[in-house]
Amino acid sequence: MLDPYASIAEADAALQARLAAVLELRAAEPEQRAMLSAYLADVSIPQSATALDVGCGTGAVSRVLAEMPGLREVIGIDPSSLFIEKARELAKGISQLKFQTGDARALPFADASFDLVLFHTVLCHVPEPERALREAHRVLRPDGWLVIFDGDYPTASVAIDAFDPLQSTVAAMVASYVHNPWLTRRLRAILPTLGFTVSKLRSHGYLQTETPAYMLTLVDRGADLLIGSGTIGVDQAEALKTEARRRVNAGEFFGHISFLSVIARASDR
Repeated sequence: MLDPYASIAEADAALQARLAAVLELRAAEPEQRAMLSAYLADVSIPQSATALDVGCGTGAVSRVLAEMPGLREVIGIDPSSLFIEKARELAKGISQLKFQTGDARALPFADASFDLVLFHTVLCHVPEPERALREAHRVLRPDGWLVIFDGDYPTASVAIDAFDPLQSTVAAMVASYVHNPWLTRRLRAILPTLGFTVSKLRSHGYLQTETPAYMLTLVDRGADLLIGSGTIGVDQAEALKTEARRRVNAGEFFGHISFLSVIARASDR
């Protein structure tokens, strides 16, 4: 199965609705909000600034940006009209926040339109991410901020031993839901070739143990993918899901993903 986020506008409505719910679930977690606050603190927003949230999904991060001092307008863009509809619904009453459909690789905005462009867990899903980064450079004002936050997905794990069968579910998820799981490790080398100066890289650890709501969605979806590929049967998949919940109840569950934030500035043209 190919990464559904890479062609989310063509995905069936049921899958898009399921992913929309997962996006909001993840965004509401204290661990995710802490990482978001940490990397946004590395950016100095000028007064009356404009920001673009590329691949905004249901707008969870856009809503946080809209609360930041100095930001006059935030625009969220995503190829999924279902995601955009949900984003508008959740952002009712936030006047400085707007949403529209569009492709990260062909942004429908004029040159030098924004002071900040953000990719939050997006670039790893974009085929030809260099095109999206070139577009980000084009729409940024000189010395504008590029902010990237993404998973270092080879580190994703629920294993508690060398041959833990539960790890197969997360491995299936990474293989099927992440277009380029190694991208974060290449950004420091890629960005200078596209007109950016990297000012800060930071590693963020994401750990779930006692209430692993999001990591359990990875286990469940991964088990379903293993059924779909014919790797295991329904009984084995249900056993993996049951084992994950047994570990939660027994205080044995471990789920971890490393994330990376990259802060860069656009060079003058």
